Amino acid sequence: MTPADDAPLDLKLWVRLLSCTVRVENTIRSRLRSTFGITLPRFDLMAQLERYPEGLRMGELSKRMMVTGGNVTGIADQLEREELVVRVPDPQDGRAYMLKLTPRGRTVFVEMAAVHAGWVADLFRDVAAADKATMIALLDTMKKHLNDQD
Repeated sequence: MTPADDAPLDLKLWVRLLSCTVRVENTIRSRLRSTFGITLPRFDLMAQLERYPEGLRMGELSKRMMVTGGNVTGIADQLEREELVVRVPDPQDGRAYMLKLTPRGRTVFVEMAAVHAGWVADLFRDVAAADKATMIALLDTMKKHLNDQD
C-alpha cells in the first residue's frame, strides 16, 4: 500500500502512519501470542487495569481501548476465567461493577509488560533518540488537532 509519488501529502502521511502502525502491531500481536499465549486486546485490557489499581468500569475500559462494550465484556470474561481479573462492586454506584487485576494478574502482566517493552525498544532501536522526540512532538500536535475537531 504505497501512494503514488504525486499523491497529496496528507494521503502519503496517512498511508505511512498506517503502514508503520500495522507492521509494529502485527509483530507485537504475533510475539504476544507465541510467547505468552495471549491476544493483544487482552494484553491491552490488562495494561489499562495495571494503570488503575482501584479498577475501572467496563464503559471506561471500552472508551480507553476504543472498542465496543461487548468486546470488553468478552475479553473480561476470558481473563476472569483465568483468574487474572475480578469484577468488584463500584464503590460510587452499588449497581455497577469495576474490573480489577487480581494479584496473580498483576504478576503475570508485569512479566509480560517487561518483555513487551523490550520488543518495542528493539523495533525502534535504529531510530535516533532526537528523531523519536521529534516524531512524538509532531504526533502530539496532530492528536491535539484531531481532538479539537471532535
